[in-house]
Amino acid sequence: MGVDTNTEQHRDAIASPPAGSCGGPLDVSIVIVNWNTCDFLRDCLSSVYAQTREISFEVIVVDNASSDGSAAMIREMFPQVVLIVNERNRGFAAANNQAMAVAKGRYVLLLNPDTLVLDGAVQKTVAYADKRPDTGVVGCQVWENESVIQQTCARFPSVWSTLVLAAGLCRMFPRSRLLGWERMVGWNRDDERDVEVVSGMFMLVRREAIDAVGVMDEDYFVYAEETDWCHRFWKAGWRCVFAPTARIIHRDGGSKSTEQVSVKMYVQMQKSLLIFQRKRRGVFAWLGVKAVYTVSMFLRYLCFAGRSLLSRSGPSKRKRDQSLAALKFHLLGIEPR
Repeated sequence: MGVDTNTEQHRDAIASPPAGSCGGPLDVSIVIVNWNTCDFLRDCLSSVYAQTREISFEVIVVDNASSDGSAAMIREMFPQVVLIVNERNRGFAAANNQAMAVAKGRYVLLLNPDTLVLDGAVQKTVAYADKRPDTGVVGCQVWENESVIQQTCARFPSVWSTLVLAAGLCRMFPRSRLLGWERMVGWNRDDERDVEVVSGMFMLVRREAIDAVGVMDEDYFVYAEETDWCHRFWKAGWRCVFAPTARIIHRDGGSKSTEQVSVKMYVQMQKSLLIFQRKRRGVFAWLGVKAVYTVSMFLRYLCFAGRSLLSRSGPSKRKRDQSLAALKFHLLGIEPR
């Protein structure tokens, strides 16, 4: 692992704000975990420095063994960034924990590299949290291309919500509040409210709350780690809140579907949700979710295996391969490489 802590100014005269007064802590440490998103990351960092002016902050980027020149880009264009370069992809939770170990802020902000900060979103969220000392986690509005608000924030996943998703019922009835219970369907994300899960793409966390519950659980490689973390915050008495006072753009915009997700990541999503059920909901919830996944993946495999023979289309083959890999995981414990 290499660490780059150069604090020179950005060549375009975008300077890091100073540390807190009298040698005190910074207001916020902005943490970005990157894996092969060089172009997105460059734009994200530019938006952070352009839009964050009224508070003291640092930016920590953890690069998970990218092969697209991300680390070199940061060293060249953003030398004030604290850069941690991993020799292998350690996953989202572990990489965030690396950053939190060196973070100096009163708050830690987890930020996705495929986002753009708008209208002083970071300082607005810090100001919001400063007025609410019982709040441990704050999320903000997430927009797609400045036109549509994404359905970020959610309730904790359950056997019911897993069944609804696996059966495709939420796609058949997208406006149903019963079927969309976990995703909080019917809420436009235009008012402040307590939520069970704040999205990890923009997640402001109070340092005292982290000290109380600990950092992210590294049993999660990717997916559901913020769900687990929020569950622990709530159990410890810290509120998790959605605040529409600030907004960002998510450039990926929810465009990733099961057709685009790799076989490995498809299985990893299900594995992470099973870990959450086992750790936070108990053995019966874990067994229920595992049964739903096993049956649904078997039926899905049969469906798309037949379709791939008839049409030989790329999406059908991909879904067939995803389903077979998931089925092997649930029945035999074999994970795709």
